[in-house]
Amino acid sequence: MVENTPLDIEEIVRDSFDENETEQLAEKLDQLEPEEIAIALEAMPLEQRVGTWLTLEKEQQIASLTYMRVDARSNIFKQLETAQLHELVEEIDVDDLIELLDELPDAIYQYACSRMDQSEKRWLDQALTYDDEQCGRYADHDVLIVSKNAKVRDAVRLFKKLTEDAEYQEALFVVDRTGRYVGLLQGIRLLGQPNHLPVVEFIDAEAPVVQGDMGLDTGSDLVARSGYSALAVVDSEDKLLGRLSIGEALENVRRSLEGQFMHTAGLDEEEDLFAPIINSAKRRALWLGINLLTAFLAAWTIGLFEATLQQVVALAVLMPIVASMGGIAGSQTLTLIIRGLALGQITPQTYWTLMRKELSIGAINGVLWALVIAGITYLWFGDWIIAGVISFAIVINICVAAFSGVVIPVWLEKMKIDPALSGSVILTTVTDVIGFFAFLGLGSLFLL
Repeated sequence: MVENTPLDIEEIVRDSFDENETEQLAEKLDQLEPEEIAIALEAMPLEQRVGTWLTLEKEQQIASLTYMRVDARSNIFKQLETAQLHELVEEIDVDDLIELLDELPDAIYQYACSRMDQSEKRWLDQALTYDDEQCGRYADHDVLIVSKNAKVRDAVRLFKKLTEDAEYQEALFVVDRTGRYVGLLQGIRLLGQPNHLPVVEFIDAEAPVVQGDMGLDTGSDLVARSGYSALAVVDSEDKLLGRLSIGEALENVRRSLEGQFMHTAGLDEEEDLFAPIINSAKRRALWLGINLLTAFLAAWTIGLFEATLQQVVALAVLMPIVASMGGIAGSQTLTLIIRGLALGQITPQTYWTLMRKELSIGAINGVLWALVIAGITYLWFGDWIIAGVISFAIVINICVAAFSGVVIPVWLEKMKIDPALSGSVILTTVTDVIGFFAFLGLGSLFLL
């Protein structure tokens, strides 16, 4: 492969529409890494995407598919004939098949399995004992393994067999005769050592181990922070399943962060940019419906004070300020807590400390901005009672927002619901309803 050039998605997409640029497009794609090809393909409408993907070599086709979003590659599979799918999976390796199997038709998956040897089938069966959010499912089997009885010369011989395409192979994984993991052996520690010494003398005792049933985000974070290029993945009996490399770990972290960002808007991170209109509309309709229900709840709260609004028009003018201030304050706390949950930083021991901190911040900011808003309100309407009502409502709503920003994501996490997906919707409902109720309730009490 030639040296990589900067990825110019716009240029590649433009070439995919021009039949006269087919040869030039193929040359440009050949200069890219699989993940870059995946990004470029996802930027194309489906017709151009499939046509461009078909021009790739089979190895590039499979590699790019593994980096694509689930929805995007599923749309490619739907456009292929059975014979094309058979050809695609004829020599597919276990790790790639695991990545693609949820989108492959069952008959194609069975065909791929029939082409595997017994050792590959064992790897596949082993991986499928874990769910799609656990490290054991994605353990890479491309590992250098050496027996704990081996000598330095045996380990060096393994390193010498590596090709220039080998990635993250700076270490060997030492196992006993039953396949149980003994430790990690970094190649650099063998430099200058006598050939007859046993490799167990050079095992790195500090290297962490990834458990197969460990969550993918947790395992990826462990690898990313470890300082090693790859860590061993083991089962409940400490038998070596494979490895999780730093490259795969960082890709998982990126996907997780992207997913959290998409979830804040009620979107699926796996959604294809050019998915069929009906499919995308169905997915988004759910959250629009939920938002509509919460909007009606806020409207109902306002309706309770219809008489007050008719007599004091200023309250209607000022209502959005109360809701907005509570919403922003709550979103700040919510974002902080969701990040803490994702990083495993929030525990029962730290929960109440965080709660006190956020409530204190809410109280300070609430009082500060209540005074500012009260002053502006008095200059605007010339009424100290209205200024006092909105200032008290601001303090109440910001404090409630801070409390809700801590409680809501932790509660959703315990309920096994993604806080990034639904936390903002619930928080907005709480701050709107409480803000309107406090403001209009105080207005009814003091102005009528």
